[in-house]
Amino acid sequence: MANLTHPPRILTIAGSDSSGGAGIQADVKTITMLGGYAMTAITAITAQNSLGVQAVEALSPEMVGAQIDACLSDIGVDAAKIGMLGSAGIAGVVAERLEGLGVPVVFDPVMVATSGSVLADAATVAAFERLIGLATLTTPNVPELAALGGERAMASRGAVYLAKGGDAEGDTVEDRLIVPGREPVVWTAPRIATRHNHGTGCTLSSAIATGLGEGLSLDEAITRGREFVRAALRNAPGFGAGHGPMGHQAVR
Repeated sequence: MANLTHPPRILTIAGSDSSGGAGIQADVKTITMLGGYAMTAITAITAQNSLGVQAVEALSPEMVGAQIDACLSDIGVDAAKIGMLGSAGIAGVVAERLEGLGVPVVFDPVMVATSGSVLADAATVAAFERLIGLATLTTPNVPELAALGGERAMASRGAVYLAKGGDAEGDTVEDRLIVPGREPVVWTAPRIATRHNHGTGCTLSSAIATGLGEGLSLDEAITRGREFVRAALRNAPGFGAGHGPMGHQAVR
């Protein structure tokens, strides 16, 4: 592990969730609870709650780039997390800023919210190609992996990715880390039966980025990230009538 004299500086590039369960809000909570210093570049503003996404308004690519530049030029960064992007133009700007930066990047290819609301159009999904290429790790769930072309397409890209199984069927959740040239690493755990699972993907990717930023290996960062998500699921406060938020505040 790196001997940092400061908390790991984690830049999260994602959309805002007005209800606080996912997106930038979940990222900041996760990074902070894990001892990191959270910075943000907000890509879009959403009106949403546990029942779904009521409205989305993307920021301009120029504004997203300006936020990233402001953080990088003054505070610096040890790792970055990419979540909801909002447009193909924003995806391109993010790729330009992060390429060659030399720090770990975790890309959560957000396409559909837990509630089922679509958060990425076809042009934005097409722009994901460049981000997958620069990412240290991409973290698709089952429908996102399918939308990206499946395991064969990811293999053809030479991608390092964590195939998340949280929304697959069954009583056991299986996550598989695929790294070209090595055997897959598989994590399994009993499914936590709860509807309060809003923001699981955001939380996991931010937790992994924080671990990488402080010098953990990829396997170690994923292991700790999964444990954090499970603890937050078990400690959900019970808010909302739909897919409620998790209990980040209870995880020590």
